[in-house]
Amino acid sequence: ATDAELARMLREITPEVIAGVIDELLLVQQGRDLGYSLGDEQFRDLLDGIKEENGFASDEELAEVLQQQEGMRVTDLRRMMERQMLVSQVQQVEILQKVSITEVEAREFYETNIEQFTDPALVTMREILVAVPEGTAGVNILADRRARDEAGSARERVMDGEDFGLVAAEASDVASKANGGLIGPIELSQISETIQEVIAELEVGDVSEPMRTPQGYQILRLESRTEPAPQPFDEVRQDISNNVFSDRRLAEYDKYLERLRNEAVIDWKSDELRQAYETYQEPQAAAAPTSQ
Repeated sequence: ATDAELARMLREITPEVIAGVIDELLLVQQGRDLGYSLGDEQFRDLLDGIKEENGFASDEELAEVLQQQEGMRVTDLRRMMERQMLVSQVQQVEILQKVSITEVEAREFYETNIEQFTDPALVTMREILVAVPEGTAGVNILADRRARDEAGSARERVMDGEDFGLVAAEASDVASKANGGLIGPIELSQISETIQEVIAELEVGDVSEPMRTPQGYQILRLESRTEPAPQPFDEVRQDISNNVFSDRRLAEYDKYLERLRNEAVIDWKSDELRQAYETYQEPQAAAAPTSQ
C-alpha cells in the first residue's frame, strides 16, 4: 500500500531469500567441483524440447520470445538451466542415492504408528427427531410433553412393524427426514458422547427409546457399525516408504547443506546482508538435530 510497507516487507523476507541464494550457490559450486556441467548437446536437446512444446519454428523465434517475455538471452537461459541441473545432480548423487528404507524398517514404522493406518469405527443410523419449540420463557412444558408423546407414538409404530424410514419421513422434524432419517456412514468419534453411549447399547436393527436432546426427542435405529480396522501392511507399504524417505531426504539435505556452509568461505560485499543471513541461520541451526 505504501513505500514504507513495501520496505518493511522486503526487510522481512530478505534473510530467507539471501539464505536460499547462498544455499543454491553452494550446491552449484559443489556440482562444478564434482565435475558436472551442462554440455552443448544436452542444452541443444533442451532447446529443441522447448521449441517443440511451444510451437517455435526456429532458434531465432525462441530467442525473440525469450527476450520479449522474460527479458533473457539464450545465454542467460543456458546459465539458469545449468544451475538447476547442477543443483539437481548434486541432490541426486550426494543425497538421494544415500537415502533408503528397508522392508524391516517399513514394517517397524507401520507397527509403531499403526493408528495412522487404522480405518476409524463407522456407524450408520436412522433418526426421528420430534422438535420441541421454545416458549416465551424457555421450554414450553405442554409442547415438551406433546413432543415426547409424538416421539413415543412414532417408536411404537416402528416397533409394530412400520418401516422406520417411512415413519421418519412423516413424523421427523429435521432435514434427514427427506432421506428416511438416514445419517452416515459417519465416524463414531464425530458423534456426541451421549449418542455414542446410546449406540453402544444397540445391536444392528435395534431402535432406541426416545431421548431428550437440546432440539427435542430423538429416536435412533442402528443400521450398521464397523470396528476400527488396520489397513494391511502391503496396501500402505508404498505410502510408508514415500513418507519416511521424504523425511530422511530432508534431514540428509539439511545435514549436507550445513556441511557445505561450514566449509564455505563467503566474501560478503554488504555487512547488512551478512547480518541478515547470520540472523536467519541462528534459529535454523538451533532447531536442527545434532549430526554425528
